Amino acid sequence: MSWFALALLALALTILFSVVKIVPQGREYTVERFGRYTRTLKPGISFLTPFVENIRRRMNMMEQVLDVPQQEVITKDNAMVKVDAIVFIQVIDAAAAAYRVDNLLYAIGQLAMTNLRTVVGSMELDEVLSEREAINTRLLTVVDSATGPWGVKVNRIEIKDLQPPADITNAMARQMKAERERRAVITEADGEKSAAIARAEGAKQSAILEAEGRKEAAFRDAEARERAAEAEAKATAMVSDAIAKGDVNAINYFVAQKYVEAFAKLATSPQQKTVIVPAEMSGLVGSLAGITELVSKARDQQHAAPRGSVPRS
Repeated sequence: MSWFALALLALALTILFSVVKIVPQGREYTVERFGRYTRTLKPGISFLTPFVENIRRRMNMMEQVLDVPQQEVITKDNAMVKVDAIVFIQVIDAAAAAYRVDNLLYAIGQLAMTNLRTVVGSMELDEVLSEREAINTRLLTVVDSATGPWGVKVNRIEIKDLQPPADITNAMARQMKAERERRAVITEADGEKSAAIARAEGAKQSAILEAEGRKEAAFRDAEARERAAEAEAKATAMVSDAIAKGDVNAINYFVAQKYVEAFAKLATSPQQKTVIVPAEMSGLVGSLAGITELVSKARDQQHAAPRGSVPRS
């Protein structure tokens, strides 16, 4: 009796575990009835018909990463490059992924590999090295459209590594070095150009300021000469008036002034080594006496004028 009870208990537990199914988050199970797909179990607890339904495929619904192995590809300009990639996929239809393709991950890997060859092979080496984003976009479009019927969404495809041949790598290094040297020469030339412009601008400003200074000095000199001429004219007019009135002292003053000026020029001449002083200085002394008398008369007239005396007409 105990063996029979144990057998019944074991049968009950077997039926219970075959009927009650708990699906974890991120997974979906496909259910078959006598070998035919009937439904998909979502995350949570579900119940099956005992001895009739069973679990067939346990599908991973989370995003997965597939490695595309490195391979050699001949570009459009006959250059050999080594390239590999990674593919990000996610199953969105568990039934389609389970029953429309056998070995889903292998199929997607082979599809990505062949399309990678096609896309890279249709481009030149320079485009392959400089347009990774364009390659990723083209691969994503092609592979995603091909895996759509399988219930799989391809989220991203990224080129992981590109290795051009060694000789091309060396040529690229030399080209990059030459380009950097060219930029350095251009930068240096631009600096010299800017410095030359700055120096020329400074010289221009200096010349302008110097010209303005000469202009101002010339203006001042002209003004000084004009005032000196006016003073000379007034002095000459005064002497002329005095001469017209018969004043001998004015004549002596005028002659003495010219005499002194001529003697000063003779004494300060750079080519004159010897200065001969005239023996007869009586004329100069008489002229100086006349000048003294003339100055005294002028001073007396200035003192007499403020007293209110009115000169006769």
